[in-house]
Formats: sequence, C-alpha cells, structure tokens
Amino acid sequence: MHYQKRSRRQDFWKNLLYKQVWQRAIACLIAGLCLFALAACEPIPEPNQSVAGSANNLKNILSRGKLVCGVSGELPGFSFVNKDGKYSGLDVDICRAIAAALFDNPDAVQFRNLNAKERFTALQSGEIDVLSRNTTWTLSRDTGSRLAFMPVVFYDGQGVMVRKDSNIKAIADLKDADICAQTGTTTEQNLADQMRKRNLAYKPVVYEDVNATFNAYQSGRCTAITADRSALVVRRTRLADPENHVVLDFVISKEPLAPAVGDGDSKWADIVKWIIFAAIEAEDLDISSTNLATQLQSKNAEIRRFLGIDGSLGKDTGIANDFAARVIKHVGNYAEIYDRNLGKDSPFKLPRGQNELWKNGGLIYAPPFR
Repeated sequence: MHYQKRSRRQDFWKNLLYKQVWQRAIACLIAGLCLFALAACEPIPEPNQSVAGSANNLKNILSRGKLVCGVSGELPGFSFVNKDGKYSGLDVDICRAIAAALFDNPDAVQFRNLNAKERFTALQSGEIDVLSRNTTWTLSRDTGSRLAFMPVVFYDGQGVMVRKDSNIKAIADLKDADICAQTGTTTEQNLADQMRKRNLAYKPVVYEDVNATFNAYQSGRCTAITADRSALVVRRTRLADPENHVVLDFVISKEPLAPAVGDGDSKWADIVKWIIFAAIEAEDLDISSTNLATQLQSKNAEIRRFLGIDGSLGKDTGIANDFAARVIKHVGNYAEIYDRNLGKDSPFKLPRGQNELWKNGGLIYAPPFR
C-alpha cells in the first residue's frame, strides 16, 4: 500500500516535470521563431547606402553604378574643379582608376568636396567610399580614426613659403613670426613641434579652409605660410605675384599622402589597394595607355597575368580579371598620372624625386602580381 502511494507520487512529479520541460521547449521554439521573424523584418539598407566598416561596400557600389570619392576640389595638381565643373588632379585620377577597374568607365565617379575637418567623418559615416584627398598617413589616423590607409601615391614633406624680401632663409629666422597654417591637419601640429623643439616663439594664424589660409598669406596677414611642399609649389603659381615668393629649402616632416577607406571591410580595402598598385606596376612593366594594345599581344607570362589574359588574379579579388588593363586604358600608369597632373606635362613641372619608381632611386613600389 505504501509502495503504491509512493509510486503514484513519483509518477505525479515525473509527469509534472515532463510537462514543464515540454512547455519550456515549446516556449523557446516560439521565442526563436519570433526573433527570426523580427530579424527578417529589419529594414535592408538601400544599395546606394554604404556604411564604413560594413562588409558589403563592393556590392553596394556596384549596385549604385558609381563610386563616391571624397576629394579637396581646391588644390590644383591633386584635386581641382574648374569653372565648367570638371575635376582633375592626381587624387582625382586615383578615383577614376578605381571606377575604371570596377565599371570599365573612369567617369562613373561622384566627387564630394571635403575640407580637412570633415573628411574623416565623411568616410567613417559611409558618406563616401574612398577618401582621396592629399591626406597624410599617420598612426593615430590609421588606428584611432577607424581608417584603412591604402598605398602611398605621393611622398611629400612639409615646407615653408615666404616673400623673397623677407630675408628668411632658415627655420630659426621664423622666430616671432606670424605663420599661416590650415587647422585640423598634420601641418599645424608639425609646425608647433618644430618651433617648440628649437624654443622659437611664433604666432600661429590658422584657418579651416585652404583658400582662406593662402588668401591670408597673400594679403600680408602672415609673414610665412606652411603646408606640404607640393601644395606650396602649386599654390605659388596662383598667387598674384608668384615671382616674389619662394619655397624654402628645408623640410620639417615626412608627409606620405595616401587614399583611405573605412575600417572593417578587408575585401574592399584589398580591391582599392591593388587597383592603385596596378597603376604603379604598369609603369614598372613599361605598359602605358599608348602601348597597351601591343602589350595585350605579349607572350610574356608576367605581362599576360598582370593584364588578366591568363590566370585569375582579378577574379580571385572579386572584380574583373582585366582590371589592370582597364586602369591603364582609361587613366594610364603612374608615370602618366603624375606627369599630366604634377610633372613635365603640367604647369607645375614638379620633379618626381622620391616619387620615382624604386628602380630609378625613388620610393614608389608595388608588390608582385602573382
């Protein structure tokens, strides 16, 4: 009798336990289905919305049909828009090269003019796909600003421009001088470091806008102006009396200028990186827009692989196998890009110097395409 009562009690609790387990299992199943339904109802970003750090930048850009590229728009030789709305410059051609590789059309680019202060925010927020705006690659920008820097496209250094009649020859002569600089740039910080190191007092006169900075110097508001040497050389040609101004010989910093993309999408970063390297490698292989047709008939295995005739380098990257040939056809190799914008075919005649290929004593270099 006692055994039967115990058995019934055990059966009761066992049944109750099984019932609770099944109830919980069913509840979990329902909750999972609800979460799945909610996830399925989440709004999908529009194809033309690109968020920095997402892993879908390439897909979004291809769906949109054009690249959105952040530039200065105010620095001749690098990025400048004329009165007809046409963009030109080395930074602009980097954007056009990317568009050529992706779309076989160098004009599939929307340019966005950005000042120094807003350029990084535009990239971080996904307002632009690429920043190609004479920007110095630094550790803090690479890490703290959530940027992924691409290959250096121009090796520069910071310099100083003064009027010839100022009798300023060396950095020590800038003691107590008013010096114009653009705020929000490495230029402002480098100047402060150099003057502090030499215990030289000076008065910084800073502006957010590059035009305002150079206009202040032109009007006599500053004794000197400091910026990247390339910018000083280019801007000097636009002064009312360029012959009365001189860029001093000394250099006060290293300024490796490189495009950047948002952190978080390694596939997109790799694509942009190797498109830029393609322009450099093309010069190294003596392939240009003028001899491309002949080079496409080459029996050289290295050239055939590079141009996408053989192998699958482009396809493995996720873009057209002939992406390098597209870049050369529409934009040219690195030498062509440099010469027409800054070098011998431009008004500035800026010697290549450090921006020569590695085999010519410069720093420009692409890893192997294999």
